[in-house]
Amino acid sequence: MEKFTTHTGRAVPLRRSNVDTDQIIPAHWLKKVTRSGFEGGLFEAWRKDPEFILNQPERSGATVLVTGPEFGTGSSREHAVWALQNYGFQAVISSRFADIFRGNSLKNGLLTVVLPAETVERILALTEADPSAEVTVDLEAREVRAEGIAASFELDENVRWRLLNGLDDISITLQNADDITVFEQTRPTFKPRTLPVL
Repeated sequence: MEKFTTHTGRAVPLRRSNVDTDQIIPAHWLKKVTRSGFEGGLFEAWRKDPEFILNQPERSGATVLVTGPEFGTGSSREHAVWALQNYGFQAVISSRFADIFRGNSLKNGLLTVVLPAETVERILALTEADPSAEVTVDLEAREVRAEGIAASFELDENVRWRLLNGLDDISITLQNADDITVFEQTRPTFKPRTLPVL
């Protein structure tokens, strides 16, 4: 996955709470076996409303999603994360995320930032009033900045290290590819073997 250090972009204020993964990406999209092509299904039901925030031309190209509490509840589908990323979002800011959704996001390189509800409200108000307002999410400094706003956030140090270095579970394992190959070559032939990664 790509490294995440600091990102600055325009934000979409999604003033909704308890957004579940079926609202993020409906179940009929789960038939795909790739990680791409889900942007069309993002908030599919809501996007049928011409007034929905993502349908507003001035929100096109925004890369930070700011939302109400309890974002990502419901089933544990990774497709919800992929849909957000495929659409172009690189970070999501909320006062509370569902645990499984947050874990899936961080493992896939989508930074989920938890801030106090009052701070999220200030960012929502700012970006609602000014669609061109930019939000900076600085993982190195663990800080979110916008006009008149600077707020620090916490993140597990191991998760932060993985994001800063662009390492998912497979990448971390592949760092030991040479040792794995040597180990497999010295195993008795009657024991199971893994094939080298090419």
